[in-house]
Amino acid sequence: MRPYCYKCELVGIEQQKRSNFVRFGFYFRTSDKKYVRRYRCLLCKCTFSKAYFDPHYRQKRRDLNRRIEEDLASTCSLRRLARKLKVNRKTVVRKFRLMADLAEASFHEANGRCAPSSVIEFDDLETAEHTKCKPLSVSIAVEQGTRRILGIEVSRMPASGMLVKRAKKYGRRIDERSNGRRRLFAKIQNLVDPFVEIKSDQNPHYPLDVKEYFPLARHYRYLGKRGSLGGQVELKKTKWDPLFSINHTCAKMRADVNRLIRKTWCTTKNPAELQRHLMLFANYHNKNLPPAFSTG
Repeated sequence: MRPYCYKCELVGIEQQKRSNFVRFGFYFRTSDKKYVRRYRCLLCKCTFSKAYFDPHYRQKRRDLNRRIEEDLASTCSLRRLARKLKVNRKTVVRKFRLMADLAEASFHEANGRCAPSSVIEFDDLETAEHTKCKPLSVSIAVEQGTRRILGIEVSRMPASGMLVKRAKKYGRRIDERSNGRRRLFAKIQNLVDPFVEIKSDQNPHYPLDVKEYFPLARHYRYLGKRGSLGGQVELKKTKWDPLFSINHTCAKMRADVNRLIRKTWCTTKNPAELQRHLMLFANYHNKNLPPAFSTG
């Protein structure tokens, strides 16, 4: 990217005039031990550097960014990561949020470069925030065969079964699962073929949402099978699983995202942070698919 004077841009000077700058030396950046070029604007006389246009501008420990991204997508929690890196937990949280936002932008950009998917699978994965009495639903869609994640959306849902009585102390909880699926389908509409083949389980709420966003698609529904304990109950105890791509991806998410592991005390406290964590994982997952399936 060609640098320009940010002060001139703020006062509204034309684009062609923003290139009136000259080199103005270097400075040494201790975080990554690099020399960064500086510039001086001939119009407003202010100085600036290339680092100003970097998303990691003014970070003192930018050398930790890549490691934090990889570890958070590989089972590590925020507290454990802060202890491993010997930094303050707030530092890890700030870097996590920045890396998650950048990962989401990279995720959508990489998916946009891929050819439209002709066969996809989707499902809802259940987790919780703070307690099992406040469950969450994670709607996820993947491309069959490649296991490339197309989209992820987190939504709240009410407690069910034996937890209904215990959950009353937390107040009424609105079921947002349908809205979550609609947000997911709206985001992936441009990533799939109009005559896409969609596979899911026999949830009775799926057909209406699929018909609304994919009117020309063929929707195949399969009976759910018993889960395997070795696959975080996401992989099924069967020789042939018609929904293997989505079940394998959900099992991998539960294994690699610490707050999704079953029977764990590391739980989500905020659904928005879970959405960030899942987008960071999705971008890391897509980039590290086998070479034949990789999205770059």
